[in-house]
Amino acid sequence: MTLRRVREQLTAHGFLIGALLCFGFFTWYPMVREVVMSFQRTKRGRTTWVGWANVEQLLQDPAFWQAWGNTLLFTLLALVLGFAMPFFVAVLLNELRHAKAYLRILVYLPVMMPPVASVLLFKYFYDPDFGLFNSILRALHLPTSAWLNSPDTAMISVVIAATWMNMGGATLIYLAALQGIPGELYEAAELDGAGIWRRIWHVTIPQTRLILSLLLLLQIVATMQVFVEPFLLTGGNGPQGSTTTVVFLVYQYAFNFNNYGAASALGLIMLLVLAGFSVLYARLSRKAAD
Repeated sequence: MTLRRVREQLTAHGFLIGALLCFGFFTWYPMVREVVMSFQRTKRGRTTWVGWANVEQLLQDPAFWQAWGNTLLFTLLALVLGFAMPFFVAVLLNELRHAKAYLRILVYLPVMMPPVASVLLFKYFYDPDFGLFNSILRALHLPTSAWLNSPDTAMISVVIAATWMNMGGATLIYLAALQGIPGELYEAAELDGAGIWRRIWHVTIPQTRLILSLLLLLQIVATMQVFVEPFLLTGGNGPQGSTTTVVFLVYQYAFNFNNYGAASALGLIMLLVLAGFSVLYARLSRKAAD
């Protein structure tokens, strides 16, 4: 092996080792540390092992169960809006013959905006006195809403904002998948007398099933870790704790209550829940493919 070849190998391995060290230090070490801290409790600078005491403390906290209920509700509402809406917007864009590029930019624009700016924009829209939404309702002579100030509407308000912020990326992925469907399938469906809804049901959805399944999994994992939207819109808790999510409760335990053991235990529980769901989803997908 020549000296030049040895240098190339050392350079390549040097970059690889550097990447692995960064990945291990910033990804795997925090995960291992979280597992260790979930069985510990620190008080006055002294750390002791407490076993399952942190988990028992969480199970006895009413905020734990409320946070899981709110998180599941947010995930369900986000799937109803944020999973279906990008797909149908992509179908609409795919059917258009003109101004496709401009509409794609318009749809993707919210994703390019900083998340904090987007959330604060919606916070202004939701203002019960001079916000845009209530102004429109007044102009239509319809009853106004308290939006973020009511426990009945706070969660759906957060879901609407999150859907608007994040749907652009999913829409473009769906659109790319739709453009990969052979046109002959649509032509055959049209010859058989299929309308647009039957073409979507019998051609579009089966041809994009893999992308739909993948984005469904990714969206469930992402929505169950929601934090930014409720934190900025409602301060995290919301009226009567209606927008307290699991991740925000982790934040509260760690930085408000200084209980890093309970925060780590709660994060570990969420990790196990999401991992279990991913494994179950992978098995069901494999059976469906077979």
